[in-house]
Amino acid sequence: MSVRAVRLLPALLLGALLVAPAFAATTTTTHHTTRHKTTSKSSKTPALIWRGDVTTGQAVVIDIEKEWEHSGHPRIESQPFNTASGIDAVAAGTADLAGSARGSDGSPEDSHLTFTPVAWDALVMITNPANPVHNLTLRQLHEIYFGKITNWKDVGGNDAPIDLYSVFSPNDGVEYSLRSLLYGHGDQQISAPRLYLNTKALQEGIALNPNGLGLSTLSNVVGNPKLRPIPINGVSASLATVSDGSYPLYIALYLVSNPNSPRIAAAREFIDFVQGDKAKEILRSHSVLPFQDGIALVAKDQERRDKIYAESMASTAKAPTAAPILPPDVAPVPAPATPSEALATAAKITAAASDTSKTYTVVKGDTLSGIASKRGVTVANLRSWNDLKNDNIRLGQVLKVSSN
Repeated sequence: MSVRAVRLLPALLLGALLVAPAFAATTTTTHHTTRHKTTSKSSKTPALIWRGDVTTGQAVVIDIEKEWEHSGHPRIESQPFNTASGIDAVAAGTADLAGSARGSDGSPEDSHLTFTPVAWDALVMITNPANPVHNLTLRQLHEIYFGKITNWKDVGGNDAPIDLYSVFSPNDGVEYSLRSLLYGHGDQQISAPRLYLNTKALQEGIALNPNGLGLSTLSNVVGNPKLRPIPINGVSASLATVSDGSYPLYIALYLVSNPNSPRIAAAREFIDFVQGDKAKEILRSHSVLPFQDGIALVAKDQERRDKIYAESMASTAKAPTAAPILPPDVAPVPAPATPSEALATAAKITAAASDTSKTYTVVKGDTLSGIASKRGVTVANLRSWNDLKNDNIRLGQVLKVSSN
């Protein structure tokens, strides 16, 4: 059992208790699909096993694998569940490919794997179609996840509690990616008491609850009449708004492979196939942008992240007195008195980070893996450059984030 799996056992037990019916339905469907594929086409070549998050399975694998097999390649056995299960399986050699809605988190489990971006998708906040709220700002989203906004009336809706749903593992793809954008690191703790095993189970819960709110991706909910994505900052998620970068919460989807796998050649061949013209047509049919067709988004990424983070930081000026959940060794910092002061503070933080690109000053909520992700380096690099014996860091500590 991997380190990640051991770490997640308590959450697995809790999630199983909360969502056993939905999980049972998911498992049954998945097994049925796998049995159908196994018996519907015979082949002497062993199947490539893909395991990973439901999002990447829906957006990238499910239809493309049909075209792949039609072209004479070995069949693919799809096992959609969640990101952590896929990455662990590839690391352990029980799967050939994993689907992930996030890049490497810098953990030992991820460090020897290859994350290849193949598409762009949109993170979307979803609710029940009966819910009247038709917009959320990044500020409001930040405060909802921190438990500072708990009633729909505070965001223009009915006087009813916001039932916030979340996938239990913060390292799972969509959850990790959203928290990276809002808070600067994907393992930020949030206030979401309703925990689900994966996005499929989460969506089933929201479809039954007019007060429900949760996170998914555009490709995973497009065309589903039981769910409604909520625009962010007045912009709806679509293939067009992801392509031009006007929708702020877009992410890359990855196929993960193990260079040490005996089947790495076949895995890489499928990854190359996903980036071909026929596969691109299929991706677009799921409202997903092929990665190379959106390569200009890479250059905009840091500017976008800085803007989202600054707006999220500004939200603390209007927050109630309740403090965000922080690691036990980090003391809360008083919020600025006015929104303008908060914006100015966020701007100074952004400017300081830009001016001192070779160093980084630890702020509240930071983790070593989060800093590594923001600066595009590995956790091992940070330990080496700063003579760290472990991952512990302290508020105000200045870290080298470059080898120069």
